[in-house]
Amino acid sequence: MFDNERVTDLRPRLPSPLQEVTDDRFARHGVRLLLKRDDLIHPELIGNKWRKLAPNLEQAAGRTLLTFGGAYSNHLRATAAAGRLLGLPTVGVVRGDELAGRPLNPSLARCAADGMRLRFVDRATYRRKTEPDTLAAVLRAAGAEDAYVVPEGGSNAAAVRGCRTLGEELRGRADVVALACGTGGTLAGLAAGLAPGHGLRALGIPVLKGGFLGEEIRALQEEAFGGRRGDWSLDERFHFGGYARVTPELEAFAADFERRHGLPVERLYVAKSLYALVVLAEEGAFAPGTRLAAVVTGSPFTA
Repeated sequence: MFDNERVTDLRPRLPSPLQEVTDDRFARHGVRLLLKRDDLIHPELIGNKWRKLAPNLEQAAGRTLLTFGGAYSNHLRATAAAGRLLGLPTVGVVRGDELAGRPLNPSLARCAADGMRLRFVDRATYRRKTEPDTLAAVLRAAGAEDAYVVPEGGSNAAAVRGCRTLGEELRGRADVVALACGTGGTLAGLAAGLAPGHGLRALGIPVLKGGFLGEEIRALQEEAFGGRRGDWSLDERFHFGGYARVTPELEAFAADFERRHGLPVERLYVAKSLYALVVLAEEGAFAPGTRLAAVVTGSPFTA
């Protein structure tokens, strides 16, 4: 019998620290920059991965966890680490059957080392993974018909409700809260936690191209809360070509931010959000006196 207290026994650091940094690119516009250090919540279940996974781990109640991701998925690594820490079997369904015959990259190798069984599926099947018949076939092929299924990126109603505490932790401490978005679950919960009537707003920076994320976030909030919650918006300009794309300009920006503030900057999400905030400050998007909180949702991966 799985005891849900084992999840809290992993000792997350909550609430995560809120650290003010001095940066002339914001200060000259009268904006205070605060870093919400979700990267310090847990050494292995980092950032928003803790907030999204913990409620799903409790609902799984000891069953095998099966989830989805690409070859460099932070979510797959976090799920595999949770399985190792809690003694739970995990299965990762990876996009791209062409990867099956190749050596594992460092990210997938970490998943395997943590005990995750990897199943590679073709991209057409992966796109249909939410369809009931396709999902049932994937579960059968993995020998995991009774598994607890966590969607790609970990974003479902349980995860969204888990991320609501992020907004609650920032009430009265920030005016605008910004973060990079993949599947939108963290923003959906954050915005709800900020609560209406407090003059707080959430700003999402999508790291994928396509312009689809707004509808996804609305659907997640509908599933979790019965309707739209909070004041939130997206700025779609800063994906740098799409997920896992890091241009020389973005790399130089991230390295400079690290030198300025002594903070390791994760490139696929955090660097894009910080870059966006510098541009927006220059554009006058934040009124003088704004307390701008940037959520550090993860840290750089080291093999």
